Amino acid sequence: MANAIPIYVDADACPVKDEIYRVAYRHEVPVIIVSNSHFRIPVHPLVSRVVVSDAFDAADDYIAERASEGTVIVTADILLADRCIKAGSEVLAPNGKPFTADSIGAAVATRAIMADLRSGMGTENIGGPPPFTKADRSKFLSSLDQILVRLKRDA
Repeated sequence: MANAIPIYVDADACPVKDEIYRVAYRHEVPVIIVSNSHFRIPVHPLVSRVVVSDAFDAADDYIAERASEGTVIVTADILLADRCIKAGSEVLAPNGKPFTADSIGAAVATRAIMADLRSGMGTENIGGPPPFTKADRSKFLSSLDQILVRLKRDA
């Protein structure tokens, strides 16, 4: 595993941890679960856990500090995705949609607009993201596999 591609997971609200483990085992790459609290992870040599403090953005900061070319980051956090893309990482949302240098600007702008709307600019039923589906789970599996195949090929 000298040239292994690590997968860092922003894990507190990640709905695809089991899928990450499956793909990581198949590709024999390490998974680092980063969270603010303890929860069960598989007992496996490729899976490790880092529990950070409950300080604001502690998990994000931990992941962003380790983001670099050849790392994969799984997060739904747009601002963390932005930081990791700038560091050269491959970033994938739990729904299987990759964050890229071309798409992150629009995602950050949309996030800011939605935050303004939710903060009380006269709109009440803005809602959140759509419900997570089986299709999202399937797309995530495929996208993560494709990223790892490409990174291994390019290494």
